Amino acid sequence: MLNSRLFAVALCLALPAAAQAGDDDGPGKAGLGLAGLLSASNKEDLPPITLSAGMPLADAPWVLKSGTYYEFEIQGDGSQELALTGAEFFRAVWIDEIVVEGLEIRPLGLDSIEFDEAGEMEIGFIALKPGNYHLKVPGSTGDTQRLEITIQ
Repeated sequence: MLNSRLFAVALCLALPAAAQAGDDDGPGKAGLGLAGLLSASNKEDLPPITLSAGMPLADAPWVLKSGTYYEFEIQGDGSQELALTGAEFFRAVWIDEIVVEGLEIRPLGLDSIEFDEAGEMEIGFIALKPGNYHLKVPGSTGDTQRLEITIQ
């Protein structure tokens, strides 16, 4: 409990300084700006995840950088009722929003999602806790039904 409190205090102290500091990516590169970690210069799009019977979830594992804002789509084709679980991953990130058919959801946490029919959702999050994680179709055993994720 004490370690998580210390981490929270350190994060609160470090974020304003990080938002004002310039990037190390080269001369003339602007810092994060007033929105801090949510600034457009800190955002990356990830390849979509596909939920389809017998099809791989993704083409390749994801390698993420802690402190970066990411967005990705989950596309379900309706071929089968499919879920995606990954409680450990969802606890290692801060979810900004989930968008489903133009409706924005701002959850406090997430354990899994499920598609009963065809549809799309977009998830925006900031990677926080370094480590190795995964998202997978529950009950599946094949490697193609699992997306390996590393947060550096």
